[in-house]
Amino acid sequence: MRKLSVLVLVALAACGTPQEQCINRETREIRSLQRLLGEVEGNLARGYAWEEYEVPMTRWEVCGHDRITRRDGTVIEKPRMCLEDYTVTRQRQVAIDPAAETRKAEGLRKKIKQLTPQAQAAIAACKTQYPEE
Repeated sequence: MRKLSVLVLVALAACGTPQEQCINRETREIRSLQRLLGEVEGNLARGYAWEEYEVPMTRWEVCGHDRITRRDGTVIEKPRMCLEDYTVTRQRQVAIDPAAETRKAEGLRKKIKQLTPQAQAAIAACKTQYPEE
């Protein structure tokens, strides 16, 4: 039942009526905690976490054109190449402490349980303030 109410909250968050916007605004924190809990549970199931890191790279890109006039009068436009820096985001596996992850999951569950009555009251208030026609 709790998972169903969570799915309803997520579904309502994606819509755009005033009531849905109000519910989205009022349940943002609990949805964030649920997302974090899902990540922690995934880490525990896999036995490791994913860490994102950035890698600076360089590539050749066209950055303009040079106009070359030949002796016979023909004009050629030749692309000018420049080295451009960019960043690639990659992921790597990192070790986790299962005991710490379990404590983290329990703390998140406890916080979600604590915030659920407030979220339900806020949803009821949004439905009262913005009744759907």
